[in-house]
Amino acid sequence: MADLDVLRARFARALEGARSGAGGPDPSPYAANLLARWQEPQRHYHTLTHLTAVLDHVDTLEEYAVDPDVVRLAAWFHDAVYLPDRSENEERSARLAERALPEAGVAPDRTAEVARLVRLTVTHAPEPGDANGAVLCDADLAVLAAPPSAYAAYTAAVREEYHFVPNDAFRAGRSDILRRLLALPGLFHTPHGQRAWEATARYNLTAELEMLSL
Repeated sequence: MADLDVLRARFARALEGARSGAGGPDPSPYAANLLARWQEPQRHYHTLTHLTAVLDHVDTLEEYAVDPDVVRLAAWFHDAVYLPDRSENEERSARLAERALPEAGVAPDRTAEVARLVRLTVTHAPEPGDANGAVLCDADLAVLAAPPSAYAAYTAAVREEYHFVPNDAFRAGRSDILRRLLALPGLFHTPHGQRAWEATARYNLTAELEMLSL
């Protein structure tokens, strides 16, 4: 179970870091709004547990980021708007960041970077040299390298979010996603991700694809 007080404190630290000491409004209302979004009833995978995991992975990878606090804010916003039957969640999440962060005291250039990173989670394909993008994308996809029981829980939660999709259609769509991921030259872009997560993630994806084909 996610500790809401800990998450509020983590958001406040990231916001203060992104402000660079310039000050601004109390972070609490912004944290409360985001926490409420991440607890909406239609979520089964994209929950506070996922948010916490992504933040933890950003902490692991922060040495590779140019602006770790901006990446942390992008983690907070990357699935802040999430409806499983909609395709524009990332765009709507980015627009939420563009509205909220200037009001919260974040400078325009850093707000724009948060929004860019949120939009990047559509493809998880940062350009070479995009250090912030590599960290956020790797942190978001690190679940693919989870141990077997955790990976099984992840796939079950994803299926529950898409409960309205018939089984045959879900299996076909999910299989297509897995094949596209496996066709990539690399799933991860940071040295840590490539070293620690790549092989396990490919094993998990291959095993899930085989299960879906049964």
